[in-house]
Amino acid sequence: MEVQSNFSLKKHNTFGIEVKARQFVAVHSVAELKMILEENKNEKKFILGGGSNMLLTKDIDALVIHIDLKGKEIIKEDDDFVWVESQAGEAWHDFVLWTIDNNFGGLENMSLIPGNVGTTPVQNIGAYGTEIKDTFVSCKAMNITTKEIKIFTNVECSFGYRESIFKNEVKDQFIITSVVYKLTKRNHKINTSYGDILAELAKNNITDPTLKDVSNAVITIRQSKLPDPKELGNSGSFFKNPILLKSDFEKIHQKFPEMKYYEVSATEVKVPAGWLIEQAGFKGKRFGDAGVHKNQALVLVNYGNATGQEILAVSKEVQKTVFEIFGIHIEAEVNVI
Repeated sequence: MEVQSNFSLKKHNTFGIEVKARQFVAVHSVAELKMILEENKNEKKFILGGGSNMLLTKDIDALVIHIDLKGKEIIKEDDDFVWVESQAGEAWHDFVLWTIDNNFGGLENMSLIPGNVGTTPVQNIGAYGTEIKDTFVSCKAMNITTKEIKIFTNVECSFGYRESIFKNEVKDQFIITSVVYKLTKRNHKINTSYGDILAELAKNNITDPTLKDVSNAVITIRQSKLPDPKELGNSGSFFKNPILLKSDFEKIHQKFPEMKYYEVSATEVKVPAGWLIEQAGFKGKRFGDAGVHKNQALVLVNYGNATGQEILAVSKEVQKTVFEIFGIHIEAEVNVI
């Protein structure tokens, strides 16, 4: 465990932004994490996972602690379900593929989402009709001040749309070290409710899809729409899909009858932010080395040497224009630092 100074974070954020950490250390066990926290009680700390859901706009004047805890194990099972615990530093997509290889169901719709396991509860990540809260049982997290491990249950995490207790009440107070998921062993609930998945399965003449079939369909769809961060810096979806009261939406919908939407509840609808951004004329638009992806308007990209400030400026221009046209505010899903 080596603490390094003036450390480049370019390879530790999926946008590929060149910023420096005043100090950097990678921890590979809970014991190492506890030790580094105890030895640096008075240091300002920045916790880094897979670097997939953040936009770095400046150097980090802190001790950056990279959570690199590895390992996964079955901790309990019965005839129908299996409880799997994964360490926080496991790459999410690799973990999903491992569950599918073992015929454990529940995570297949979230294939190819960038990032690590430890950050999945923070965002309550989701895709194609599923969210982490659907399979999440609990997570272990270390209190940064006391170094004690606390277990947060599903209910205690206060999950919402891309929300959790870790983004609100206990923000910056805990470091997630492992997560437990409850997955199916049989009678899998195959979710193909999204049209894109159905279309991809139909293209391959699949009428009775397996977990692997759904995962492959999701991977193909994501690869066709989303750039690989290793080739083009990005953080996946930059914006949340706005959720509006039906009463407010109906007034907007009268003005823009072609606007797409999905019912969320009896009183709310979700509008695809990508559709709003595309209609505002930003899809494929480039501003120097920062821009909006040509295949998916939700994704902001770094074409090479964009700074975090330049990408942030593009995001603000997108938000401003969408609001001016539609009267709808779209929020960033990515954490701007």
